[in-house]
Amino acid sequence: MTDTPQYKLDPAPQGEHHYAGPTRLERDSLGELPVPADAYWGIHTERALINFPITGRSISVYSDLVNALAVVKQACARANREIGALDPDKADLIDRVCRRIRGGELHDQFKVGVIQGGAGTSTNMNTNEVIANACLVELGHPKGAYEHFHPIDDVNRSQSTNDTYPTSIKVAMAFTLRRLLDELERLADAFDRKAQEFHDVLKVGRTQLQDAVPMTLGQEFRGFAVTLREDYDRLSETIRWLGEVNLGATAIGTGITADPRYAEAASRHLAELTGLPIVPAADLIEATSDTGVFMLVSGTLKRAAVKLSKICNDLRLLSSGPQAGFGEIFLPAKQAGSSIMPGKVNPVIPEVVNQVAFAVIGSDATVTAASEAGQLQLNAFEPVIAHSILQSLHWMTQACLTLRVNCVDGIEANRERLDLMVGSSVGVVTALTPYLGYAASAQLAKEALTSDKSIADLVVEGGLMERERVEKLLEPARLSGLHPVTEAIPVVLPDASR
Repeated sequence: MTDTPQYKLDPAPQGEHHYAGPTRLERDSLGELPVPADAYWGIHTERALINFPITGRSISVYSDLVNALAVVKQACARANREIGALDPDKADLIDRVCRRIRGGELHDQFKVGVIQGGAGTSTNMNTNEVIANACLVELGHPKGAYEHFHPIDDVNRSQSTNDTYPTSIKVAMAFTLRRLLDELERLADAFDRKAQEFHDVLKVGRTQLQDAVPMTLGQEFRGFAVTLREDYDRLSETIRWLGEVNLGATAIGTGITADPRYAEAASRHLAELTGLPIVPAADLIEATSDTGVFMLVSGTLKRAAVKLSKICNDLRLLSSGPQAGFGEIFLPAKQAGSSIMPGKVNPVIPEVVNQVAFAVIGSDATVTAASEAGQLQLNAFEPVIAHSILQSLHWMTQACLTLRVNCVDGIEANRERLDLMVGSSVGVVTALTPYLGYAASAQLAKEALTSDKSIADLVVEGGLMERERVEKLLEPARLSGLHPVTEAIPVVLPDASR
């Protein structure tokens, strides 16, 4: 990172900022503005800082976005060099500066807010200005001496915000998504390890919060792992769709100001630089206005968040108590749970993951609204789409990490309580329905609930089956599938006499 100082701005924008330190004067078509003398951004970025004091969060909070902006500019420079549209020395210098940015330098110079008007123009110009001024410094010129190296004529050659910005946010999403996939896989592995640890721990399954039939705690945790891997597969598939880009489309997809060879060259170089499946869109006009891929990524991410939240709901319920709840598992105690109730410990890790899921659901609604609001040849609301999805991807990544490290890895089974509940469960009667019929089994369940007798005792007392056989059929391990049934199950007609 550079040693550029943090600039203190006036609390209320009044057409320009007043900086405490030295400034340089830059000009654009609207006039002049002072810019901090040692800043790598320029007047276009300065206007965005004045115009959009919305979130207090700059685009640099998403390092993947900054790196994506740099790698797109790098690919464009290589394409321009290849087709002869840019002086080779200038193209190589842009390439070097972009490599520096991707290495972590100059990220603090990406100052524009995550929410901005202009369809991302401020972000694109912030990028162009940082790269141009970094090139000027390498050439020995002062920042702002754009007659030697220009943000638009050189850095933005053959480009428009309308093709480089959506391409950059797609690349950024793919970068962040790959990290989420890594954490999702690690979380699934953690649940698998617990499934193996609890493979012989019997418990009562439940449907609609009512007792159902026996299963193992391992089977329950295996289900968590499987559902997470399903989300891994679905999210992985979206990377392919993020790879379809509209580089070369320029303003609206007609390719005005770009050489006909440029689109293919830029996409090819971007694929080489990122390792992503980058390909030119089949129709650049359609691709420039379409935001379908963002809805796909957001919707798929929401699906994963909802399912992860459901798993956290289960963990909170299974660990509820410890005395007056389910109390089937122990979650790691991470912090004191109350300022008034001594000894209370809350399931804070699943709770925080739940809240991440709620935020992802809300962000998906934002992406949906922003996508629908696009008009004609461009969607002006891609900044809020990018912010919403990148935030969701990052938060989900961190949620999977903290759930694994701070919760799942330390879960323990309350074996004594589980044994007690399985031993007194009426749900085992389900296993007798193939032999006794549904009506007779339902009557047995009713009698067991209103008496202190077990299902086995009631079956034997009613002369329905000898004890040895009924006890074999009602072995919990057999009911949960640990010991599979090997004998033929008879067909029993309903017994009208009961």
